[in-house]
Amino acid sequence: MSVLSITFHCTKNNLDEWENYIDETLVLMTENLMDVDKYILSEVHSDYIEDGKNYNLLLMFDNDDLREDFVKSELENITDRIEMKFGQEVMIFNTFLNPKKSRF
Repeated sequence: MSVLSITFHCTKNNLDEWENYIDETLVLMTENLMDVDKYILSEVHSDYIEDGKNYNLLLMFDNDDLREDFVKSELENITDRIEMKFGQEVMIFNTFLNPKKSRF
């Protein structure tokens, strides 16, 4: 199993538009990803963020090669679409998670 965590930080000014984008576009894009075995899309609660809100998309792949292929192709497309629509109002942070041990 190979895991990729994508965190989206949205500023306060665009929260309504971003949440609509998640519901209408991001979920559909995620559902249509070929190599994603499982995913979790979450709203992130944090006491330390006051100037917006974080959301996280946790993607699970069968292996590292599929994850790497996704990052090189699909993730770039998703990032480009979000940047075109929201500019600097939505920041994207990728984290490669390499499980040492898991039980799902």
